Amino acid sequence: MNEFIQYIISPYREYSTTHILLEIIATTFGILSVIFSKNRNIWVYPTGIISTFLYIYLFFTWGLYGETLINLYYTSMSIYGWMLWNKKTEHDNIHVQVEWATKKDYFKSIGLFWATFIFIIILYHFRPIIDRVVPLSEIKSLGWNYTFIDFIDASLTGIFLIGMWFMAKRKVDSWYFWIIGDLVMVPLLLYKGYAISSFQYLFLTILAVMGWMEWRRSVVK
Repeated sequence: MNEFIQYIISPYREYSTTHILLEIIATTFGILSVIFSKNRNIWVYPTGIISTFLYIYLFFTWGLYGETLINLYYTSMSIYGWMLWNKKTEHDNIHVQVEWATKKDYFKSIGLFWATFIFIIILYHFRPIIDRVVPLSEIKSLGWNYTFIDFIDASLTGIFLIGMWFMAKRKVDSWYFWIIGDLVMVPLLLYKGYAISSFQYLFLTILAVMGWMEWRRSVVK
């Protein structure tokens, strides 16, 4: 047990106080965003934007470029979703009506996933140059430099992208993708040494299940 605690704490000894505080703030607003989302509350977007904006910086610093890009997408999609939800809110101007995704939506999501996956894999091919390990002049000499984590990260980027797109469209099915993605992020971030964010995703998994149950009950028949 002590070894596990040391494994969680040890990476933070090398982090600056600023990085730790930013991760705590990003985690807090991320949790708030999911709580608002579960309740179909339009505040899901302003709180989410704060969280994703901070994670853009953090994930890039940690070398998770796929997650960096997905948070860039989150930020832009949050603005788009905010606009859509603002038009579709109920009489109290806070909550929205939700519905199930169609077969057409799922066909589009498959294309969206593979387009995202391929893009992230291509991006990781150039990681040595992005990390400045290899100079730009040697770009033609780049070979196979992928790790198993890269493929997980690319897959998660596609899964979360679909979840965000479905949520902007007010689809109950969005929670399926949030649950899968959040659950996989727990061990991924723990393996990477980011315990605070790992525990956040564990909590988000529970909230996502609750959100799915809440949206399913309130779906328009």
